Amino acid sequence: MTDKVRWGVVGTAKIALTKVIPAMQRSHACEIVAIASRDFAKAEETAERLHIPKAYGSYEELLADDSIEAIYNPLPNNLHVPWTIKAAAAGKHVLCEKPIGMNATEAGTLIEVRDRTGVRIQEAFMVRTHPQWRETRKLIHSGRIGSLRSITGFFSYFNPDPTNIRNHLELGGGALMDIGCYPINISRFVYDTEPRRVHGQIERDSSTGTDTLTTAVLDFPNGHSTFTCSTRLAPYQRMIFHGTEGRIEVLIPFNAPNDRPTEILVNDEKIDFPICDQYEIQGTLFSRAIRGHREQAIPLEDSINNMKVIDAVFRSAQTNRWEEPQKGTKGTE
Repeated sequence: MTDKVRWGVVGTAKIALTKVIPAMQRSHACEIVAIASRDFAKAEETAERLHIPKAYGSYEELLADDSIEAIYNPLPNNLHVPWTIKAAAAGKHVLCEKPIGMNATEAGTLIEVRDRTGVRIQEAFMVRTHPQWRETRKLIHSGRIGSLRSITGFFSYFNPDPTNIRNHLELGGGALMDIGCYPINISRFVYDTEPRRVHGQIERDSSTGTDTLTTAVLDFPNGHSTFTCSTRLAPYQRMIFHGTEGRIEVLIPFNAPNDRPTEILVNDEKIDFPICDQYEIQGTLFSRAIRGHREQAIPLEDSINNMKVIDAVFRSAQTNRWEEPQKGTKGTE
């Protein structure tokens, strides 16, 4: 494919520099043409190191570049919606890091922005494009493990650094927003419906206010999903799907490696998946959607529904009651 989508990147977040940009540079559908930082020297150094042609000292300058068709937004969570709106207003398609907003109401404003500007906006849940997840969902929907009745998930890492943005409440930090969003998204993806109600328990850091240990139960029409996420536990991740006739275990569900095969266990049978890069697949598929060759992998409405579940877990932890995710398309009652 020679008709590559021309991408610009706002910010120099670690995930952009180490994961997303190198992966998209390997894609036949993407061309990273510019990167911006509020520190021009940093943008220039990054551009040189990653072989990106243009560097800008402000996000506004990058958005004013008419040669750029799409923006990758890996900024802190509180800047996801504001800069996605600005990019869309500049006529740019947007791939925005998860979670797409600070809450469902804020994220819901992107529906009107998308419809008014005509651009595509997608949340960067790269896991949804990985072959191991497409196959897991296919196997479950085909009845391989009978009727799916329960999902259990775990995702953790240890990061007590008070200067890290993941430990800043006002920036959208905390375990649920950073990593708990993954088991929520995957549970909705596999059950292929929304939870009727949720219940959450949260422990917060006394100094930062961020949730450091969160456990939630999602009550779906056909079963349950239970997960724990934490920013103060040893690193670990696993998703297990329990059916009436078997189980599926996804061994590295979220940070799937790009240098070795991945595998899932269907009962005691191992299924291997060839080496691939989920960030490259994500960029390729969204670029193809921009060109009109396919539908985007994750509709914006799906992302808003994910935020509604996150919001409900937070509410439940406060009320100590079951809470229903908000109704309505745009994150409002």
